[in-house]
Amino acid sequence: MLTSLLVILIALLLDLRLGEPKRFHPLVGFGWLAARVEKVCNRASHSHRQRIGLGLFALALLCGGIATLLSLAYLTPYAVFFEIIILYLAIAPRSLTEHALAVHSALQDNDINLARSRVGYLVSRHTHEMDEQQISRAAIESTLENGNDAIFGALFWFIIAGIPGVVIFRLVNTLDAMWGYRTPRYEYFGKAAAHLDDLLNYIPARLTAISYALCGHFPSAIQCWREQGHQLASPNGGPVMSAGAGALRCKLGGSVIYHGKLTERPLFGCGNAPQRDDIQQAISLVQRTLWLWLALFTTMAIIGTLPHA
Repeated sequence: MLTSLLVILIALLLDLRLGEPKRFHPLVGFGWLAARVEKVCNRASHSHRQRIGLGLFALALLCGGIATLLSLAYLTPYAVFFEIIILYLAIAPRSLTEHALAVHSALQDNDINLARSRVGYLVSRHTHEMDEQQISRAAIESTLENGNDAIFGALFWFIIAGIPGVVIFRLVNTLDAMWGYRTPRYEYFGKAAAHLDDLLNYIPARLTAISYALCGHFPSAIQCWREQGHQLASPNGGPVMSAGAGALRCKLGGSVIYHGKLTERPLFGCGNAPQRDDIQQAISLVQRTLWLWLALFTTMAIIGTLPHA
């Protein structure tokens, strides 16, 4: 556990100092590869059953193959250095903070068009007609949900299963973001990726939700999670975002436009509608949660080094 803690700390320091790679990020390259595999495997002429089977095959080929290849690093004397680099590439606390702050900065400057453009980097919903409150809501929701996907879920699976665990988690998460839509093209092809992402995220999402509660307004977070978490479409995003909204004591959710289609979502959270400064509060909540997780990992590492009677 002590070695894992050191790997986590160094990876976080690299992220703090360097941020995400500017020219080529492996997850971007993986997305490029996945798009081409999907284009070959997912044909309009295929039946629903064929699409499900080919989607499962593509998932296994991409994630299993890459995770197996990278796990060979454990056979070298430099395994710990591979762990540091791979974990650094798998987490994105600095990028998450920078993207959210860019939205806040644009709103502070009263540049609504720039704010719409910048929030478009965080969400897949239609942003061109958003007002300030809708932009703030989208940025906060993305910050809360991506806190789990890009930080805490990755750390959880690294602790549980090392390089293979964190790699599979992030690759499946990427495929779900690309294929996990209920559209005619992806409804069946993306089922395997969506279900596996739900499975891999089940425990991390709930740990993230309780952590948001502990680092924010605890009673509101727990109440919102208990009463509203199951109402959201995502079985894992529901606990994370409802608890996060309660911890911040702001009201999120509502109608949005995805892929040109109006989607009615339930309101969740409590208190007032979000304002631009609540974006900073959401960032602060994620950062406090990261400190909480580091304190927990440190405690586990210390206990693991104590002599046993």
